[in-house]
Amino acid sequence: MPETFILCQCRSSAKSPKRMAEPERRSGKDERRWQGSPHANPPQTQIRTEQPHPSPPHKAHRNHDNGQRSQRSSEGEQSMPEIIVAGKYRLLSRIGNGSFGELYRAEGLKYGEKVAIKLESASVNYPLLPREAKIYEVLRGGEGIPHVRHFCTEGVYNVMVMDLLGPTLEDLLNLCARSFSIKTTLMLADQILARVELLHRKCFIHRDIKPDNFLMGLGRHCTQVFMIDFGLAKKFYSLRSQKHIGYSEKKDLVGTARYASVRAHYAEQGRRDDLESVGYLLLYFQRGRLPWQGIRAQSQVQKYEKIAECKANMSLQAICAGLPTEFYVYLKYCRKLHFAENPDYFYLRQLFVVLFKNQTFLNDSLYDWVLLQQETQAPQEKQGGKKVRERGRDKERGVTERNRNRDRQHPRDSARNRDTNRDRGLEPIENTTRNGERNGVRGKGCNQEDKSPKKDGEACCSYHLRKKRVRDRERDRRLEQQTERRIHPEPQEPHRMQP
Repeated sequence: MPETFILCQCRSSAKSPKRMAEPERRSGKDERRWQGSPHANPPQTQIRTEQPHPSPPHKAHRNHDNGQRSQRSSEGEQSMPEIIVAGKYRLLSRIGNGSFGELYRAEGLKYGEKVAIKLESASVNYPLLPREAKIYEVLRGGEGIPHVRHFCTEGVYNVMVMDLLGPTLEDLLNLCARSFSIKTTLMLADQILARVELLHRKCFIHRDIKPDNFLMGLGRHCTQVFMIDFGLAKKFYSLRSQKHIGYSEKKDLVGTARYASVRAHYAEQGRRDDLESVGYLLLYFQRGRLPWQGIRAQSQVQKYEKIAECKANMSLQAICAGLPTEFYVYLKYCRKLHFAENPDYFYLRQLFVVLFKNQTFLNDSLYDWVLLQQETQAPQEKQGGKKVRERGRDKERGVTERNRNRDRQHPRDSARNRDTNRDRGLEPIENTTRNGERNGVRGKGCNQEDKSPKKDGEACCSYHLRKKRVRDRERDRRLEQQTERRIHPEPQEPHRMQP
């Protein structure tokens, strides 16, 4: 009997306030906590069992800190006891973990729908999941934004239930040998810029643009790009005061250093920094790596300083070398934007749309991984189609499952069977196979003594049955032609107009 656990009491409802509060200013030490470094280890969850006979103490408490779980040998997923979240969902397997906590794959108890559940310890100093849930509420209904079904605090954990999505663009890049084609990159660029524009229209900046935060959908949304992970997002404009946040320097890096803009390493971020990160992301899709990857240093702070120095000193021509000019124009435009300037999203998207049309590509949503999947499935479908055709051909010949292998006798075995038939006293009937070899008698009625003689004109085996059907069709065709000539005789002399 599987173990069943329920996360404890719910302290807050799923509804979130309509207005987002401005994030409070933090010191450099606190700001580094937003860079993706793991939080302090959360305490163990207080759980209760529903079984009449309680389990041993070491099974009554699950360790959410290190995620130690047994591995399934068949599916490769991490098995776990049956855990019910919010009274509606059952955890199935662990997908991964991050700065927010842990991500699980789950299903609904009533309808069995597949969802994703984020768990974050509510005891950390600066929880990210409540802010992320509020931003999802602001973006609700937007294209490429996953739907949040439920958010609450149960026990010592913040719980957010959202739609289950497909693989990340980083996973798909690994699947495609660490490089996307120019067609796939341009199709992704248009969708990614549309998602970033939607976020900026809602007065938020993402501050953590990277391939792991863009996922493909599932089912009918398999060609649509979704943007996730708004834990580091920040409101840059207040609709109430009609004011933009102020520019300031001496700021610590927020986000991922590899894709961060040059100014993000030392100053306050704005919309221009998100767009510059998108440009680096597109370069990463084309080349599989960026020029400042692989830099080593004694500490993380020194590594970030070297990366920022490399970005600032390297020219855009060198960064975009070997790529179409539109990539250079895009990055040049983003770097020339002022801090509070409103970007021209239509112009940036048209750069890649025009390039896409000039390359005479077709916007058919056939990404590289889709073509790779089709190439993998093609041999299997071809083999399956061959079997279907063989079954149809055997049906026309009257071949059953019992004598199918015998009727498909290889031509090289015909000489061996010819001697056998001669010993049995059977007269070999000369015929020609498809390969042009002379064969003896084929079929059940010809390979053994016929105790019940066939009537005149009756086929003795499937081979002669097929030959008989061919002769019958040829005879019917000749009779039809003769009938047509008698009904519509040809004129004896051609009919010509008198001059």
